[in-house]
Amino acid sequence: MLSVLMPVYNERERVGEAIAQVLATKLPAPFELIVVDDGSTDGTGAMLQAVGGDERLRLYSHGQNRGKGVAVRTALAQARGEFATVFDADLEYEPSDLALLLPPLQDGRANACFGVRAFDGYTSHSFIYVLGNRAVTLACNVLFNVYLHDIMTCHKMMRTELFRSLNLRSTGFAIEPEIAARLVQRGERIFEVPVQYRARTTAEGKKLTAIDGFRVLGTLLHCRFSDAR
Repeated sequence: MLSVLMPVYNERERVGEAIAQVLATKLPAPFELIVVDDGSTDGTGAMLQAVGGDERLRLYSHGQNRGKGVAVRTALAQARGEFATVFDADLEYEPSDLALLLPPLQDGRANACFGVRAFDGYTSHSFIYVLGNRAVTLACNVLFNVYLHDIMTCHKMMRTELFRSLNLRSTGFAIEPEIAARLVQRGERIFEVPVQYRARTTAEGKKLTAIDGFRVLGTLLHCRFSDAR
């Protein structure tokens, strides 16, 4: 079984559709959807309380905003599946692409699989955003002597036991590079597949900022020079 972990913060306009899309997706394995409201203040909590009727869906909440990393760990602690993946509620990714990440795990080719975004045409958020993403990915490759294409992708699927063993510490968006760094420090070979991506603008609710880019770099440096255990 696959556990889909959905951290949510102030996504009242999108979370209902995101949940509906995930639950309607045909995947090559049974799955559950674990949603964690990370202290939303825009009515997301009330929206989530109105969602129900599917036994695959489980809802949890934080009393106050604690960051994406904490929300992911809360959901991960509740996961029942053999595999687990993060799926954001912002509708930038296609839930159908989760079906592309499962086969390499199911047939034993890898214990972790990432979905790589193309950043082509209308999918690009902005030149600076794409350049920043490539810069932090390059930094990861240099620091850890690997060749990954997109460490900031939301599509990171792996064995749940492995996911939990990473002992993640990041509270915010820096959990994305931390996951990648800790996996390569463990000697895991990460399988990569192309996925669709439709970036939204800041006006539409994009939360990642330039400051997060510096936090990402700081996390990579911390991971490189600290114990992976």
